Amino acid sequence: MRGLLDIIPDPTRVVFDGIEDKYLTDGLGRLRGQASALVFPLSTQEVSGVMRWAYDRRVPVTPRGAGTNLVESTVPHGGIVLDLSRMNRVLELDESTFTVTVEPGILLQDLQAYVEARGLFYPPDPGEKASSIGGNIATNAGGMRAVKYGVTRDYVRGLEVVLADGEVLALGGKCVKDASGLSLKNLIVGSEGTLAVITKCILKLVPRPETSLSAVVCCKSLSDGIRGVAAVLRGDLGPTAVEFIDRKVVGLGERYAGVRFPRPDAGSYILLTFDGGASSVRSRLEKARRLTLDGGALDFVILDDPAAAADVWKARGALVKAVEATSEQEPVDIVVPISRITDFMAFVSGLEQRSGVQMVSFGHAGDGNIHLCVVRGTRTQEEWEQVHRTVMPRIYAKAYELGGLASGEHGIGLSKRDWFLCHTPEGNLRAMSRIKDALDERRILNDGKSYVIGGGRYAETV
Repeated sequence: MRGLLDIIPDPTRVVFDGIEDKYLTDGLGRLRGQASALVFPLSTQEVSGVMRWAYDRRVPVTPRGAGTNLVESTVPHGGIVLDLSRMNRVLELDESTFTVTVEPGILLQDLQAYVEARGLFYPPDPGEKASSIGGNIATNAGGMRAVKYGVTRDYVRGLEVVLADGEVLALGGKCVKDASGLSLKNLIVGSEGTLAVITKCILKLVPRPETSLSAVVCCKSLSDGIRGVAAVLRGDLGPTAVEFIDRKVVGLGERYAGVRFPRPDAGSYILLTFDGGASSVRSRLEKARRLTLDGGALDFVILDDPAAAADVWKARGALVKAVEATSEQEPVDIVVPISRITDFMAFVSGLEQRSGVQMVSFGHAGDGNIHLCVVRGTRTQEEWEQVHRTVMPRIYAKAYELGGLASGEHGIGLSKRDWFLCHTPEGNLRAMSRIKDALDERRILNDGKSYVIGGGRYAETV
């Protein structure tokens, strides 16, 4: 491992002893891996050198960014942790092509602030604003604005990546269209660090909307709320965000964030956001008000006061942390067809009653991405493992039965691997495995994660 100092001669950027735990786990911190070296590259050339060194010696490499991953994709199995967080610069803003070129370690919140200060807009908006852009690309992160703007994949114009053997590839570019050969760029997006290390990102931007305004639709029950979502989506209103939240979940968020939602007597809420021209936003909000109130909603509260709007979205953004503050939980981000949201939520409600396991639910109703927090409560470790063996398989099986998938935006990693492998056709898995072998035949990059079947072909000693 000391040979890494020949590639990165700065000893403050290559750590061999006393690697901090935060570099050996993910955002939840429950599973701790082990590594022989932690490396902080500052350039593509350094990443290439490290990968070539590791490839020649069959040393496993685990790429990571801000460490906010929720599915154990960043937990290392020995070898090298390649931390890209210090590669965090804006390299170019090209307003003529509406693109920005950045390094992978830049944080989402910093990128958004940078472009918005210049009248531009980067729409992907995952809940964790302190996540890195490289990590967002590696998991094809979504977020609350996906219903209108799409997900991270839709804003990646080009990538520079380093393959497992150190070769550097430029994929895509600033062109709007590309029908030139296989889309290798899109193969990398969502691959969870199993195919290549991202070192440069060319991202699409759009003009910053003139205004953005939110509203809270207060409903009698969760099923009423889901029906209200359907009415909004059928209304051709172009909402930026459509979220649903059960009242009992809102209570957790209120207590954690120290804010209040309107109408505490409601059983559920829909959070709506519209952006664009001021007059258009107002007219669409008014139509949404008529549709939801005519459909039986208790109230429709427009959040004209910026402070009130900030409070509501603060409580929404704090939901997972609010649950974590009371108990360990297993995060689920299943996605189902929009038409099957009600069916899935009815199943979850019944399963919660039958199993006695609390399940906190909320999600991106506009795209069918449902978030569940399966709550441990006071269960012993043995009882909690029993929940994983009995309850979790039923949740994922129901999602697939309804035409859904194991993950909408978090990725598969290690924690969802069993469910993904169980429900994905063998032919699909074989095809993915062959792609892995074509780009990383020694399987040193994030092996054993997501779709990757079998162990790595590592050296006996690293």
